[in-house]
Amino acid sequence: MAEKRTDIYESPLCGRYASYEMKHLFSADVKFSTWRMLWVALAKAEQKLGLDITDRQIGQMKLHVNDINYDVANAREKEVRHDVMAHVYAYGQQCPKAAGIIHLGATSCYVTDNTDILLICKGLEIIRKKLLGTIKLLADFADEYKDQPTLGYTHYQPASLVTVGKRASLWLQNFVENLEELDFVHNKLKMLGCRGATGTSETFMKLFDGDEKKVKELDKLISEEFGFENVYPVSGQTYPRNLDVRVLNLLAAISISAHKMAKDIRLLQHDKEIEEPFEKTQIGSSAMAYKRNPMRSERICSLARYVENIVQNAIATAEDQWLERTLDDSANRRITIPEGFLATDAILILCSNVTDGLVVNTKVIEKRMNDELPFMATEDILMAAVQKGGDRQKLHEKIRVHSMEAGKQVKQLGLENDLVQRIADDPDFGMTAEEIYAVMNPKNLTGRAANQVTDYLKGCVYPLLTENKRYLDYIDKNVTV
Repeated sequence: MAEKRTDIYESPLCGRYASYEMKHLFSADVKFSTWRMLWVALAKAEQKLGLDITDRQIGQMKLHVNDINYDVANAREKEVRHDVMAHVYAYGQQCPKAAGIIHLGATSCYVTDNTDILLICKGLEIIRKKLLGTIKLLADFADEYKDQPTLGYTHYQPASLVTVGKRASLWLQNFVENLEELDFVHNKLKMLGCRGATGTSETFMKLFDGDEKKVKELDKLISEEFGFENVYPVSGQTYPRNLDVRVLNLLAAISISAHKMAKDIRLLQHDKEIEEPFEKTQIGSSAMAYKRNPMRSERICSLARYVENIVQNAIATAEDQWLERTLDDSANRRITIPEGFLATDAILILCSNVTDGLVVNTKVIEKRMNDELPFMATEDILMAAVQKGGDRQKLHEKIRVHSMEAGKQVKQLGLENDLVQRIADDPDFGMTAEEIYAVMNPKNLTGRAANQVTDYLKGCVYPLLTENKRYLDYIDKNVTV
C-alpha cells in the first residue's frame, strides 16, 4: 500500500468516511478505463456497420483498456489543455495500429457523459445494497420493540403513548420509500449514445454515407454493449442535466430519511431512553469523561446536511446549459456527483452501524411514562368514572382543574405528579387509586401501534427483503465509524 500523504488536502469523504467500493468507483482508474471501454465499443460497432476497422486494431485496444499510461496523458494535457484528446493520444501511443480510429467520429461527451451514466448506474447499485441493509436492521428493531410502550410526542411535548417499534417503523417507512424511488431512477437510466457535437449525429451520417439506419444502429450497439436497452431519443452534445438533478434529489431524499432518524435518536439519547452504540474504550468528550455523546447520529446529520445542499448545484447547472451545451457544468459536476455518492454511502454505513446496536433503556422509558401517564390517561379515567355513574360534563371540568393543579406541582414546585391521588380523593369520581392505576396500564394506551408494525412488516417490508435476500449479507467492514 502506498504511504498516505499528509502534506496535501484530502477530502474527508475519501480519507475518513466513505467505503473503498464507492471510492474506487469514482477513481481515475475506473473513469479512464471506462473511457477506453467506450472507445472499444465504438470501434466494434463501427466495424460491424461496415467501416474499415480491423480485428487487430480492436484487439490491440482491448489489451490496453486497464493499463492507463498516466504519465503520457498528463504530459499531453499540459500541451493541449484538453483531457479527452490527451487520453486519445495516450491510448494511441499504446495502440499504434489503432491510433487512427480511436474516437472516430465522436465528440468528448461520448466518453465523458456515457461514463458518468455508467458510474451513476453502478453507484446507485452500491447505495441500494446499503439501503437494504439499513432497512433489514430497522425492521428487526421495530419487530423486537413493537410492544414496548413509550411516550409519544407532538411539538416535542408529551402526547399519547406509542411504542418504540412503532416509532422505528416511521424511520423504516421513509427508507423503504427511498428504495422504491431509487429503483425507479435506476430503471429509467439511459445512455447518451454517440451523437456528435450538437446531438445531430452529423459526423456519423458522413462516415456511413448518409445511411441513417446504420447511424441509429450505432447507438443501439453501443448501449447494448453496456447492458442498456435505451438511449436518449434526442440530445444536445450532453445527456440532459436534469438527470443529475433527479439523481442528487434521490441521494438527498435518502439523506433526509437518515437525518430524521438520527435527529430523533439524538433527542431520545438526551432523555436516556435510546442510545446509539458506545464501545467500552470510546471517549465521549475530551473534557467530560462521563459523557456518551451520540457522535454517529450527529455525523449522519452533518453529512446529510451536505448532501441535501449540493442538490442546488445540479439544479443551477441544469438550468444554465445554454442551447446545445456549455462547459460551465464540467468542474461543478466533477465534484458534486462523486461526492454526493460518497457522502450518501458514508451516511448509510453509519445508519447500519447505529441501527445494528441501538440500546433501549426500558426502565428509563417506564419512569418517564409514569411521570406523564396520569395526564395521558385522563380521557380513559374520565370514561371509567362515567361508567361508574358519574356526570361526564361535571367530571371533565373537575379533571381539567385537577390536571392544572398537578401540573403546577410538577413544573412550579418540582414535586411528584399527584393527579392520581387528587382524583382518588374526589368523591365525584368514585374511583380508588388502585382502580385508576389499572386504567392507566400503558399496554392499554398504545392503540394499534404494535399491530400496525406487524401489518407493515408482513405486508410490505418482509416481502421486499425476501425478494432481495441475496443482497442482505452485504456489510462493508473496511470503514471505521
